[in-house]
Amino acid sequence: MKCDICVVTDDKLSNGLSHVEVARLSYEGGADIVQLRVKDNDPRFLDWAIKISRISRSLHKLFIVNDNVDIALLSEADGVHVGQSDMPVKHIRKLVPKDFIIGVSVGNIEEAVKAEKDGASYVALSPVFDTLSKSNIGPGKGIGMLAMIRKVIKIPLIAIGGIKRENVASVIGAGADGVAVISAVVSRKDIPAAVKDIRCIVRATKGRL
Repeated sequence: MKCDICVVTDDKLSNGLSHVEVARLSYEGGADIVQLRVKDNDPRFLDWAIKISRISRSLHKLFIVNDNVDIALLSEADGVHVGQSDMPVKHIRKLVPKDFIIGVSVGNIEEAVKAEKDGASYVALSPVFDTLSKSNIGPGKGIGMLAMIRKVIKIPLIAIGGIKRENVASVIGAGADGVAVISAVVSRKDIPAAVKDIRCIVRATKGRL
């Protein structure tokens, strides 16, 4: 799985744009993955997922649903992203196709190692920096933790939480394979331009490593 930049939708931060519109604009800007994040059990969740899935397939991009395995499967998404309190990876693996992507949010080395052992496709250290986009997840873990996790796992490592253009180079330099962003993209007036900007920084930093 290749991912320089994953855009996580949030319709509370997107200046009135819908999840679907944010996804479309993010893909337009060059996002490798869009993750649909719906936190309030909105009855439109499945409809949004189906629409984004169709867009992603037409563009040959990846689409992942946050937390909800059922919605991911029903919408024919490429995968699901889960947290430590969601369904365990080893159980999800029994329910999904072999090539289904399963991402896991982790906060320390032990969780990252366990996720890889249980069959995760990638892990995301969350949050790397302090952030207001995701509530109740505690203080940032720092790029030092990112570097330590990189040393002990072989699957892709994504950095999320407080990611913005000013610190993208530092997380890639510390070992992240890519970044996941929320407000740094979805809150911008020009979403495609914001995606392109961060993607260019990721690629330029990788080119120097």
